[in-house]
Amino acid sequence: MLVAGFIGVAVAQSSRQQSGTSQQSSDVLLPPEGVSPETSAPAKQAGGEQEPAASGEKPANQPSDTVNVPRGQEAEKTSNGTFVFKTEVQEVTLHATVVDDRQHPVTTLDRTAFQVFEDGKPQRITSFRREDIPVALGIVIDNSGSMRDKRPSVNAAALNLVRASNPQDQVCVINFNNEYYLDQDYTGSVPLLRDALERIESRGGTALYDALVATSDHLMKSAKLQKKIILVVTDGEDTASRDTLEQAVRAIAVDGGPTVYTIGLLGHEREKKARRALRILAEQTGGVAFFPIDVNEVEAISQQIAHDIRNQYTIGYRPSTPKTEGGYRQVKVDAEAKGYKKLSVRTRSGYYANGGQTASASK
Repeated sequence: MLVAGFIGVAVAQSSRQQSGTSQQSSDVLLPPEGVSPETSAPAKQAGGEQEPAASGEKPANQPSDTVNVPRGQEAEKTSNGTFVFKTEVQEVTLHATVVDDRQHPVTTLDRTAFQVFEDGKPQRITSFRREDIPVALGIVIDNSGSMRDKRPSVNAAALNLVRASNPQDQVCVINFNNEYYLDQDYTGSVPLLRDALERIESRGGTALYDALVATSDHLMKSAKLQKKIILVVTDGEDTASRDTLEQAVRAIAVDGGPTVYTIGLLGHEREKKARRALRILAEQTGGVAFFPIDVNEVEAISQQIAHDIRNQYTIGYRPSTPKTEGGYRQVKVDAEAKGYKKLSVRTRSGYYANGGQTASASK
C-alpha cells in the first residue's frame, strides 16, 4: 500500500513526472467479523497521573536501572542512561455533528445531553467542547483531463471554503491525476492557496485513492492541529491508484484520522460505482458525500461544509478497556435534550486501538 506521503513541496511543485500504475478494485468494505457499522472516534493526547513514590526508593537524581513510571506513560532509556517519558494516547476524541428530525443543525447542547458507548458499554465523558476550533484541512482536487472545464468553479468554491472557515485553520492543497502533488503545504494565505489551485495540468487518469491515502498520511504525521479534515472534489471513478478502495478506507479511517467530505461531479456510465466509493469514503470517516447536478452548486456545498466543520461538538473519553489491549472498538453516541423529539449524531462509528483501522457510518 502506498502510504509514504509527499516527498516535499519543492519536488512536488517542480517535478511532475507521469508514471504508469495498475488499478485494483474492491467492493467489500466491512469491519471485523461480528461488528456492524454504527457511529464515531479519533484520539488526542492526555497526560498520565503520577504514581506515589514507594518507600526506600532512590531519589530521582541518583542513577538507577529502575524507574517509577507514571500511569499512561512508558519510559525509554537513552544511551547516556537517562529516561525519557512518552505519554500514551489515552483519551478518544470524537468530533460530532448533531441534527434534529428535520435535519437542522443543533449547536446549543451541553455535556449532559450526550451518552457515549464503546462496544455497548457506557463511557464517562472526560472532556467536552462546543466552540469553533481550528483544523488542519487538506483540499484534494481532481486534475484529470475531464476536470479542465470544471476547475475554475471548483477552485473558487474551495477558496470560499477557506474564507468561511476558522482564520487559524492550516490548509494544504493537493492536485492529482495519475499522480498526486502537494502544491501548497500548510498555510492560511488565500493568495498562496489560489496559486496552488491554479496549477492546472489536466491530463491523465484519476488516482483518487492514492491521493487520499497520501493526504491523510501527511495530515497525521505533520499537522500540529488535532482536528483534521479532507475535502476531495472529483468527477469520476478511480482509474490509476495502486491502492484499492478498501485499502484506502482502512488507511484513512484510523484512530485520530481525518474526516472526509466528498464532492462528486458525476454523470457518466460509471456513475454508480464512483458514487458508491465517494459515499463510503465520507461515511466511514464521519463526513458527508455530495453529488451536485451542476458544477455551479459546488459553491453552496462548500459553505455547507464550512458550517458543518465550525459547528461540531468535541467529546473526549478514556475507554474502559485500555487501548493497549488493541482490537476494534465499536463506538456509538446518543443525544437527548428537552424540546427535541429526536436527535441524530454523525461521527465515526469505531476505531482500532494501537493504530489500527476503523470503520464508520452515519447514525
